[in-house]
Amino acid sequence: MKLDLRNNKDLLAGLLLLAIGGVAVVVARDYPFGSAMRMGPGYFPTVLGGILCAFGAYLAVRGIRAARKPTVDWNVRPVALLAAAIVVFGVVMSRLGLVPALVAMTFVAALAGREFRIKEVALLAVALSAFAVVIFVYVLRLPYPLVAGFLWIR
Repeated sequence: MKLDLRNNKDLLAGLLLLAIGGVAVVVARDYPFGSAMRMGPGYFPTVLGGILCAFGAYLAVRGIRAARKPTVDWNVRPVALLAAAIVVFGVVMSRLGLVPALVAMTFVAALAGREFRIKEVALLAVALSAFAVVIFVYVLRLPYPLVAGFLWIR
């Protein structure tokens, strides 16, 4: 039995996670680590890099053990729409504020899926916007304009 590991999506994803986690650990090694109670600037990237390495190793081993070809058909439309959703968020956020940007981003991203139900997407946009406003504006007190640059909450 000949293994074709070049087309194994689990192995490739595992190697990618291992690489990203390894880079995070290497970059963070020059920063003070600290402890769990008094975290230094190197604590979070080192721990997160270690977790990514662990997940990457698990995926790579799973990919080697399964050793099967993926049956994925690539479609450009979802990738393009997800990238467009990020761009739309940035453009709308700078001009109209946080809530319209989240609503626009949610609708553009939802177009990338196979099913688009307007009521579900609208409910998701409202819930996402409410959650983001509570977390970013009220809890973290970030100075984001909510709508059209005139609703600032401190």
